[in-house]
Amino acid sequence: MTIYDIADRAGVSIATVSRVVNGSDKVRPKTKEKVLKVIEEAGYTPNVFAQGLGLNTMHTVGILVPDISDLYMSSAVSCLEDALHLCGYDCILSGSGFDIRNKRAHVQLLLSKKIDALIMVGSTYAGAGTDPTETDYIREAAKQVPVFLINGVVEGDNIYCAVCDDCKAVHQMVDAMIKSDKKRILFLTDSHSYSAQQKMLGYKQALSENGIAFDESLSLYVRNGIHEVYYQLLAQDDLHFDACFATDDSLAIGVLKYAKAKKLRVPEDISVVGCNNSYLSIACEPELTSIDNRLEDICRSTVEHLMNKLHGGNDIPSKTIVPSTIQLRAST
Repeated sequence: MTIYDIADRAGVSIATVSRVVNGSDKVRPKTKEKVLKVIEEAGYTPNVFAQGLGLNTMHTVGILVPDISDLYMSSAVSCLEDALHLCGYDCILSGSGFDIRNKRAHVQLLLSKKIDALIMVGSTYAGAGTDPTETDYIREAAKQVPVFLINGVVEGDNIYCAVCDDCKAVHQMVDAMIKSDKKRILFLTDSHSYSAQQKMLGYKQALSENGIAFDESLSLYVRNGIHEVYYQLLAQDDLHFDACFATDDSLAIGVLKYAKAKKLRVPEDISVVGCNNSYLSIACEPELTSIDNRLEDICRSTVEHLMNKLHGGNDIPSKTIVPSTIQLRAST
């Protein structure tokens, strides 16, 4: 039994059935009684899509991520879905990958589902900052629905961003490593995204304030993966460092494996810091110091702002900055 069958049996439009199941007062009492009687007899249970027909809302939010297998992304989706369900909203998840053409295509796909709002998770959607037109498709989407970006900043009307203060957190951590007599600190990243750039900025600021010149050879880009990091470091015999800041916990664990293979003591010979404070940080030995970007707080705040916007609020901040914390463990 579908909403179409109910409408046919009751002799009313689909929009009228939708108004009845959503409790709208724009239905005559006799018509409402007739529709409810058919629903009861049929044992009909409306779904979220049927509820939206005729009411200018589907009670559905689109969530776009580049890679659902990534720990950060999957954790964000889980938190967002829980928070949205508590507010009576369903969600549609889509994975875009990192290619700009696919990002645009997946945004259009979600918009075609008549979503009420769009949440984009990941700093990759903010682009690398070199080409402003790279994020034009987000501004176009924001003309149709509110767009909420997690872990990245895009300027534009009806776009709301939430980020962790990555720059400050990395600055504090690198400064602490320098003061513990670490002078050659490797910056390890798998991305050129907005978030990675903010972390690099904090790294450079800490070096500069301590009178250490930035060394390009200590800035290393590598594919995300524990073994990818491990093998790449082993292959670079001329790379010498006594500490490492990695923009993801899995990258940092690759460094720990490298240290073990080289018989380097952690943290005496080499200190290692990761980012995201994922379960990987306590699943390794020694346990990994990691920057906690407070993802759950960011996700909950995003859903609160989203609900406020959908219910007519006008005081939603265009940019929310959440301070990070540092979880100190045995790797430093």
